[in-house]
Amino acid sequence: MEFDVVVVGAGLSGSVAAREFAERGKRVLVVERHRHVAGHCHDYRDDAGITVHTYGPHIFHTVDAEVWRYVRRFSEFSSYQHRVLSYADGNLVPFPINRLTINQVFGLALSSEEVAAFLEAEREASDLPETSANYRDAVVAQVGERLYAMFFRNYTRKQWNREPEELAPELAGRIPVRTNADTRYFVDPYQGLPLHGYTRLVENLLDHPGISLLLGADWFEAKDFHAPLTVFTGELDRFFDYRFGKLEYRSLSLDFRTLDVESFQEASVVNYPNDYEWTRITEFKKLTGERSPKTTILYEYPKAEGEPYYVVPSKTNTEMRERYMVEVKRLEEKGSHLFIGRLAEYKYYNMDQAIKSALSKARSVV
Repeated sequence: MEFDVVVVGAGLSGSVAAREFAERGKRVLVVERHRHVAGHCHDYRDDAGITVHTYGPHIFHTVDAEVWRYVRRFSEFSSYQHRVLSYADGNLVPFPINRLTINQVFGLALSSEEVAAFLEAEREASDLPETSANYRDAVVAQVGERLYAMFFRNYTRKQWNREPEELAPELAGRIPVRTNADTRYFVDPYQGLPLHGYTRLVENLLDHPGISLLLGADWFEAKDFHAPLTVFTGELDRFFDYRFGKLEYRSLSLDFRTLDVESFQEASVVNYPNDYEWTRITEFKKLTGERSPKTTILYEYPKAEGEPYYVVPSKTNTEMRERYMVEVKRLEEKGSHLFIGRLAEYKYYNMDQAIKSALSKARSVV
C-alpha cells in the first residue's frame, strides 16, 4: 500500500500530526519502535488496579482553549489539580514557593503583600549580575540565595548532572513563584488527567480509517517506508547521523513499587531537592483518584544514558542545535519533511505545547 505521509513515532506529537493529515484525506503510516503507542505519556493499569505512568507522572495543563477543546475530542478529563510537596530541612513544605512555604520555612506569618517585600529583600541581599546569564542567576533573581539553595541548587545538580551556572536561564521560566497561598503546581485554567488514561487518548487519536499503525519497528533500521512527506518525532541528531555532534539527553531510572498500604505520602508527588539519590516520589492513586487497598509509588533517579526524556539546555547543546536546525529548515522548506516534538526540535515542551506545535506544523503543510 502506498502512503502520502509516514509519521515516525506514535507519541502525542506524531499522533496529532497523523490525525490532522488523515482527516484531510491523506493515507498515513505511523511507525513506532516501541510496542505501544503514546510515547512517554504511556500508561497502564497495574496488578493493584492502579493506573501508573510508564515513564513518570504526566499532568495535562494548558492556558490554550483551542488545545483544551482538541484533547477533549478524544477523551474526557478529570478535574485533578496538581499539588506537590518538597522535602527540605527535614520538613514537607508546599512547592512551588508560595506564602505558606515561606512562612513555614522561616517561621513567619507574612501576608501576601509582606511576602512580596520579603522576596525583594532576599533578591537585594543576593549576589546578582545585571542580567541573568544562567539558570542559577535566573532563579536567584526570583527568590534570592537562601531559597535557591534550599529548593533548586542540589535538585538541579541531581536532575541535570550540571552545575546550575552551566544551564540556560530560560530553564527558570518554568518555575512559578507566588506571594499568595495557592498551593497548586499549575494555575492554568484547564488541567486534569484523561479519565481513561493517556494511552486510550492516543489510541483514539489514531483510530481513523486513513491511519495505519506499525509497532515494534525502528524506522532508523528499516528506512524503507517511503512517502512524499515524512513527519519525524525522534532524536534530532540521530536523524542527521550525528553530523554536527551528539546532543545530550537526560534519562531516568524508574523504580516502581507496590506496597501493602493504602497511602504512602501526603501528596501525589514529593520532591527531594537535597536528601537521597532520587529526585521525587510519585504516588499514582493520588493522581487518578482510584481506590485500592494497596498503593503504587515511583522513585525517579536521573541518569545520563537510556531512554531520552529531557533535552539539556547547555551552551554547547544550544549551539549544536542551531546547526541542526539549519538542516531542518532546508528539508521543511523543500516540503519533504516535518520535525515535530521535544526530541525532533530539541526543545522542552509541555504536552499542550507539543500538541500546539504539531497542529500548527501539520496544518501549515495541509
